[in-house]
This record gives sequence, structure tokens and C-alpha cells, in this order.
Amino acid sequence: MTAIVVLIAASLLVAVSFLIAFIWSVKSGQYDDKYTPSVRILFDDAKESEKE
Repeated sequence: MTAIVVLIAASLLVAVSFLIAFIWSVKSGQYDDKYTPSVRILFDDAKESEKE
């Protein structure tokens, strides 16, 4: 029984640490895309080409 409690506590600790790391990375701008908007004009838009 104590092994289950230890494993559950350890898994909760790991899950909370990953959640904190994810929130920190989002707030620090890790997932901001600065490359795609600058080259978006170079890509063909399929919707506009189908209309013509």
C-alpha cells in the first residue's frame, strides 16, 4: 500500500513540474512564431488560386 502512495505522489510531482515548465515556456515566448509571418507572402494561398 505504501508503494502505491509513493508512486502516486511521485507522479503528481512530475506532472506538476511539467505543468509549471509548460506555463513558464508559454509566458516567456517559447512558442511565439516569428519566422512564418515574414515568409507567408511567399507561399501560394490555395483558396485564392481556386477562385480564379
